[in-house]
Amino acid sequence: MSRFDRYLLSQLLALFGFFSLVLVGVYWINRAVGLFEQLIGDGQSALVFLEFSVLTLPNVIRLVLPVSAFVAAVYVTNRLTSDSELVVMQATGFSAFRLARPVAYFGLIVALMMLLLMHVLVPASRGSLAARTAEVSQNISARFLKDGQFLHPAAGVTVYIREVAATGELLDLFLADDRDAAARVSYTAKKALFVRAAEGPKLLMVDGMVQALDAGTQRLSVTRFADFTYDMAGLIAVTGPQDRTMDELSTLDLLAASEAVQRETGESHAALLFEAHSRIAQPFTATAAALIGFGSLLLGAFSRFGLWRQILVAIALLLAVQGLQTLTTGLGIAREGGWLLAYVPPVVGIAIAAFELWLSQRPRRVGKPQPRPEALA
Repeated sequence: MSRFDRYLLSQLLALFGFFSLVLVGVYWINRAVGLFEQLIGDGQSALVFLEFSVLTLPNVIRLVLPVSAFVAAVYVTNRLTSDSELVVMQATGFSAFRLARPVAYFGLIVALMMLLLMHVLVPASRGSLAARTAEVSQNISARFLKDGQFLHPAAGVTVYIREVAATGELLDLFLADDRDAAARVSYTAKKALFVRAAEGPKLLMVDGMVQALDAGTQRLSVTRFADFTYDMAGLIAVTGPQDRTMDELSTLDLLAASEAVQRETGESHAALLFEAHSRIAQPFTATAAALIGFGSLLLGAFSRFGLWRQILVAIALLLAVQGLQTLTTGLGIAREGGWLLAYVPPVVGIAIAAFELWLSQRPRRVGKPQPRPEALA
């Protein structure tokens, strides 16, 4: 790699890292607010929130990397043009395609990062996130029970716990079941535990008492017990393990697209194949984005007012490629053999960049100078 290639590649990677950190931070904070309210509101700890945040990061990074590559290419090219560095290199005989070589290297490096994310990290994180979500939803003591407060997990049911021990034991429990107006029942226990069973969660109470009031006769019956089991299945809906989605499947499973996988995900054979090939093709959209940003700015000559028109053209072209990707996704998942459409957006994007580079090195026509008024006189 020549000195110029190393210099330009280092500039691109440095700005790419900076913009990626900024965009990931903004995007993550926007999503973390809702996640924080959901988890903390359900009684989860800050450690669970941090774990969920980390598991959502690979997908956030996947979305941000193409944008960061485009912004870095535009920013570096604009700065080198303003400082006349690219003009000097062109004057030494560098063609537009030669100047774009380090940008292509940069785009391929970003594509490799995205390939690692889309084939390994994102499916693994999505699977772990789904498993942890199901596990947290079954953590009833964290979701519904708080010490020192009267809680109502269902209509007509009141629960009070003096203290929730670090081991999960519920100390000094009071539970009033008034769902049946003809027979109101109250439970008290010195200790209680939640037990997961196949038919649903159960509350195991130890060393307590049951008081049942018959509304018709106004007769109160009291029963003491050493241990008693209260069925909570009808009071609290617990989310069990869910079938995997396409995002959680490995690329090999998607390429196989077996009938078992189709039944599990509820997706068609065409949709599974398109998702697999999209994971292969989509990373190279970042390469196309970097080359489009570089090629668009090469179309403009040096100007004291900057290259804003060329920057707007680059943004418009990038949006067009993104729109094409959305269009091909809708068409590809709906028909057999539509997986070929997954490769259309990156190929079109790279072709646009190549056309811009070819156009930028064509001789520009200079308008014929107008004669001065003195000469006409």
